[in-house]
Amino acid sequence: MSTLPVPAKKAAPLRAAKPVPKSAGVARSLQKGQQTRAAILDAALGLASHMGLEGLSIGALADVTGMSKSGVFAHFGSREELQIAVVTEYHAKFEEEVFFTAIREPRGLPRLRAMFERWVRRVSVEVDSGCIYISGAVEFDDRPGPVRDALVAMVKAWHAALHKAIVLSVEEGHLRADADVEQIVFELHGLILSLHHDARFMRIPGALARAGTGFDRTIQFYATPAGLELDRARKSPKTGAAKR
Repeated sequence: MSTLPVPAKKAAPLRAAKPVPKSAGVARSLQKGQQTRAAILDAALGLASHMGLEGLSIGALADVTGMSKSGVFAHFGSREELQIAVVTEYHAKFEEEVFFTAIREPRGLPRLRAMFERWVRRVSVEVDSGCIYISGAVEFDDRPGPVRDALVAMVKAWHAALHKAIVLSVEEGHLRADADVEQIVFELHGLILSLHHDARFMRIPGALARAGTGFDRTIQFYATPAGLELDRARKSPKTGAAKR
């Protein structure tokens, strides 16, 4: 008996692979570009901390990152643009470490003390590297231009935050109504500059404790009795440890 041949199965039609949407490809390219730029900025921050903003160059960054000069240049069209980007990135990190953590504290002296203590902590970490605000002021104090403007804008923004914290301390009844807000800002910034000078340049032991003592004396001069009582009750134990 003859058997009927079994018909061959039809091969399944080949389905074309779904094309990747252009938007997805563009998004991936943008993400990669942003990651590369962030890596370059991180390296630039490290260089600027040790060598100053004037020590930054496309060539130096290319050596540190292992990229070509053209690759670095593609993300920062000029040395000046790179310097400004570093200043902006430094300020963002400063805000994150100092300002945004401090404003979680209650209004008034608790917040003002937190801002100063975190500022001191930041400087203590930078003793072996350097503060871009301070070194940048030395480099660009008499050199008008976009880099100096960026540095001045960032420092003014921090001074404005200190100014507001002091005004709130007056409004909360922690500092006297006749407290000279601008003078307090001046004194607090002066303490930081002295701390940086003595700790980094002079290598004088106890500079951190002296900065804390200076802050306490400034507050004691302007504080109300209620403010003094509150400040003593809420004084950070870390500050006390630093004084010992």
